[in-house]
Amino acid sequence: MLSNSEMLLRLLAAATLGSLVGFERERLLWAAGIRTHMLVCVGSCLIMIVSAFGFADVLSKEHVVLDPSRIAAQVVSGIGFLGAGSILARGEIVKGLTTAASIWAVAAIGLAVGGGLYLAAGASTIIILLILAGMKPLEEAYRSRNQTCQLKIEVDHGGLTPEDLREALGLRPSQVKRFLVENRNAEGGDELLVLLSKVSSHDIASFPDQLKELDGVRDVTVVKRRKDQNGNAV
Repeated sequence: MLSNSEMLLRLLAAATLGSLVGFERERLLWAAGIRTHMLVCVGSCLIMIVSAFGFADVLSKEHVVLDPSRIAAQVVSGIGFLGAGSILARGEIVKGLTTAASIWAVAAIGLAVGGGLYLAAGASTIIILLILAGMKPLEEAYRSRNQTCQLKIEVDHGGLTPEDLREALGLRPSQVKRFLVENRNAEGGDELLVLLSKVSSHDIASFPDQLKELDGVRDVTVVKRRKDQNGNAV
């Protein structure tokens, strides 16, 4: 049977490790912050302790066969309801997936601590923090170089071809996803709608000035950029 001091140590360790992950979410002002992650981790730890040691008296009796681990196993599926509550969908933008995943991972940490696997729980906490905080700059850098944007270009009739566009902007053929003549006005000009992919945010900002230097180009407007997971144009 687990001693009282060891039980208390496990619960405190779960609260501490859960708070570390929760603090990373709290600093980004997510609804599921320090308290939520601590509660999930401590609750999972307690469930694991109950699963492992709560049936010791019953199991010692003759002809009694139980599988106490089934209680802890329900955490893996049951925690999904709490994670789903942190996910928001607004049109094409889905927010909260990373926070939902961190809640699920914290539940696993709590189970590990409850089972006495301190090294696994501590190492997992460090790895999760590195993923949440350390990988974010790399993720943002990758996204900034792989944007999708839509340009609205007003030109003289026949004044700009796809080849002229690629040459002026230094693009590969595969980066020009769409090149359409949307309207032709009475002044003899064309209104082009161009969709570009895998371009950087810096390049997007410079595209209008580069295209305006071409003969026959009257005006260039960035109509739409791909949005990130927080719904911000990047």
